[in-house]
Amino acid sequence: MPTGFLRAQQQMMAMARIYLISLIVWSIAWSVTGWTRAQTIGDEFEMERLRVRAEEAVANDDPEAAAMNIGRAGLMAKLLAKTHQEDVSAVRLFQGAETLFRSQEHGYRAMALFRRAGGQLPASSGVCGSLSLSHSSIQQAMATLGHENNPPGPLAAKIIQFREAAADWGTVIDSMIADYQCR
Repeated sequence: MPTGFLRAQQQMMAMARIYLISLIVWSIAWSVTGWTRAQTIGDEFEMERLRVRAEEAVANDDPEAAAMNIGRAGLMAKLLAKTHQEDVSAVRLFQGAETLFRSQEHGYRAMALFRRAGGQLPASSGVCGSLSLSHSSIQQAMATLGHENNPPGPLAAKIIQFREAAADWGTVIDSMIADYQCR
């Protein structure tokens, strides 16, 4: 066989290897991107599941379980904020959700502490301190979620939902501070 033919055949084989390697790299990159997108959706679902579990625990008069579940939801919100670094609106949404959940966690812990202390008024400094942390966290959540220029789309609805939840929780915290005689 002529050497020119061998060189051409070797070049074609090298090109075929390059195409094959490129195809493998592309498919791996595509599957990782798909997995990451699926993981993000899964993380959002998990955050919502934990929030619902916290509400159920409160309804069942179990503030300790509520604090644990809403604290985990706060961790998921923080993870989601880090995951969405390229989308400013999503970062703001999840940062606001995290501070809202942290505020609820402090409030639920205050309820549990008050109950463990025997429910005597005025509440202990630990209960009042937890309520103070809850109050400052809810103010931060309201500031984060309170921007007027919400982008259109699914994030706008979630921001509005979290903003309304934060306003409602702020009312609850204010009434708890008054009921527990923390001022």
